[in-house]
Amino acid sequence: MTTRAVLILGARSDMALAIAHRFAKSGHPVQLAARNANTLEAERNDMALRYNVDVTLHDFDALATDSFAGFIDGLPVLPHIAVCAVGYMGEQEENEADLDAASQVLRSNFEGPALILAELANRFAARGAGTLVGISSVAGERGRATNYVYGSAKAGFTAFLSGLRNRLASEGVHVVTVLPGFVATKMTEDLDLPEKLTAQPEEVADAVERAVTGGKNVIYVRRIWQLVMAVIRNIPEGIFKKMKI
Repeated sequence: MTTRAVLILGARSDMALAIAHRFAKSGHPVQLAARNANTLEAERNDMALRYNVDVTLHDFDALATDSFAGFIDGLPVLPHIAVCAVGYMGEQEENEADLDAASQVLRSNFEGPALILAELANRFAARGAGTLVGISSVAGERGRATNYVYGSAKAGFTAFLSGLRNRLASEGVHVVTVLPGFVATKMTEDLDLPEKLTAQPEEVADAVERAVTGGKNVIYVRRIWQLVMAVIRNIPEGIFKKMKI
């Protein structure tokens, strides 16, 4: 398994790079895909030298859905594992006031990730093997006033991954849904996040690799989130609609 290539979609984020490092450390060739991928040259060189594996860079725009087939055709080899870490939160107030801003959030977190994995799914199914990993969010488990545009897109992505897993289970393709909760990254460094609920990017990477190798389907990076979201999902609607959480 360690010679099988891993594709990281949305490879610029702290979380995505941590996942790339984790698989490279295990001996996998890595394909880093992101917009303006040439700016990841330093990360590519570091990874290749540190782990002695092939690391390649590939331009990828999750909103350019008509380019997906050509993008996959241009990879040096069809990967055995594909991890979609594409995402964009935006600002809820801006999303409420600006439909274009809301559209970008919806497309970045649902349309683009779902369609690139759909394209890969067809190719993996034709081959009869492979693993697809989608980084979704606990925000998709119940719509909340503070981030419902982002949360609704992640809810759609979670449902898509569930359906894809159901479809591909008999075709030799494994689908993993990852629900990280809070993660300490550059995007969240200005936020006051609760320590017990906040994972490090390396924790996410370890959890993803364990899920891939262990055949897991849906994972919470920190198990406490499973309890937290169970409570939130079961708050009666009459009470929930009066809350601001």
